[in-house]
Amino acid sequence: MQRPADDAELPNLWGLPATSLKPEESEEQAVVRAGREKLGIELRVIEKIADGTMERSSYTLHLADYEAAIVSGEPKCPQYGPGTQYTAWKWADPKELIPAAQKGSLCTRLFLEKIGRMVH
Repeated sequence: MQRPADDAELPNLWGLPATSLKPEESEEQAVVRAGREKLGIELRVIEKIADGTMERSSYTLHLADYEAAIVSGEPKCPQYGPGTQYTAWKWADPKELIPAAQKGSLCTRLFLEKIGRMVH
């Protein structure tokens, strides 16, 4: 997913779709919701593949990466829903995630570590 140019932390960088948990929502429910809100697709959660924590200037970020399968729909963006809306999507080589990981994207760093790609 490509983040928008006006994104405060990672403008124009390629990353993974992400969302924040809503009250009383499980991580798995958030994955399904993110598929719908960010890509316009229905997802089925397969498994958690990584999780981690990062200190930000004013808060602690806890994040989990999940593997999911598309159940129905074709990814499209932007969806014009709540939260960050991505400007583009594509299937790509994981190396395209390295710049975002280097600039502080926890989800891309966790994913790259999981698949054994070095982040410098």
